[in-house]
Amino acid sequence: MAYASTVFNQLLNFVPKQHFNAFVRQHEADRYVKKLTTWNQFITLLYAQVTAKESLRDIETGLLIQSEKWAHLGVRSVARSSLSYANNHRDYRVYEQLFYEILSQCQGIAVRKSFSFANPLYSLDATTIQLCLSVFDWATYTKTKGALKLHTLLDNTTMMPEVIVSSTGKIGDVTAGKAMELPLNLKQGSIVVFDRAYIDYAWWNELDEKGIYFVSRVKTNMAILVMGQHDVPQGSILKDERVLIGENNGYSKVLRRVRIIDDKTKTVYEYVTNNFKLNGTQIAEIYKQRWQIELFFKWIKQNLKIKTFLGTSQNAVLSQIWVAMIYYLLLAYIKFQTKFPKSLLELTRMVREVLFVRRSFIDLLSLDSRTVHKFERPPDIQLKMF
Repeated sequence: MAYASTVFNQLLNFVPKQHFNAFVRQHEADRYVKKLTTWNQFITLLYAQVTAKESLRDIETGLLIQSEKWAHLGVRSVARSSLSYANNHRDYRVYEQLFYEILSQCQGIAVRKSFSFANPLYSLDATTIQLCLSVFDWATYTKTKGALKLHTLLDNTTMMPEVIVSSTGKIGDVTAGKAMELPLNLKQGSIVVFDRAYIDYAWWNELDEKGIYFVSRVKTNMAILVMGQHDVPQGSILKDERVLIGENNGYSKVLRRVRIIDDKTKTVYEYVTNNFKLNGTQIAEIYKQRWQIELFFKWIKQNLKIKTFLGTSQNAVLSQIWVAMIYYLLLAYIKFQTKFPKSLLELTRMVREVLFVRRSFIDLLSLDSRTVHKFERPPDIQLKMF
């Protein structure tokens, strides 16, 4: 019978180890380390992520029970004291850089969604993770509450996060959005859609000067001066106007305001944009696409371990979050490469149940949550790796 490594080992084979080692050297993460290397720490955190472990003791117990199956991974220590120290002191930026390295691999094979326009489309938003301020004293939000924010730029054509920036809850959405330096990182002609939390006229002007389009909702207290009609309203479009917003506010150019009515709910929505090329229906559709980033946040909160943490320090929390996002990318990469027809959620559940089974990953992909119990015999087919 042909030998096959465990599903976990095959999952780790998708990690670009050469780049990982370079990041470790850059941050001197393995300096003075005797047993629990950064690679071992990553394996342990990824194991905790896949199996949804609740505590360091759960991780230690789970791995000790499976000791005969993970010895081939090269893990030399699973002591919770060693893992706790590593999480608190080993630079989380190793995992942050690894995330972006794997992201670049995913972007090359991602399935791309098409729209009625050729412009690259991105959604910008943030999600808040509530934390107890008395335990996570670095995560300032209010006087009595703590929180961590994940500010994300989502590529709507691939449903992959383009940029993720973490901050405490105290940092405003638009402040973090400006820190992403979108005018420098996006191609001319790109469209960024965001909600009213990102209304900053000077920043809008910066986007406009770099050839980046934006679409946002209109605030009720915005001082808007109508300059004329841009296009003849039709269908659900009530108005399509050329407007100026206030005075001496950092944006003196003409903008476009599109007012649309939802035929089902009869709710009226108003959008403002610097794009005068697309029609009003397309502008409304672009803003509807912002909902995709809300679905992305919902998915990672429900299916990744990013709401409860294995440590209380900022470094421990960010290490866990970046490893969680790496796991998301690894699953997405496998789904893209193999054209796995079922959902990412089903793949997540299947991997969790067979993590230490010695069987080729490619066989797992031919099953589903109802037939995964047949996952027993080890064949000889392996997936293409980085």
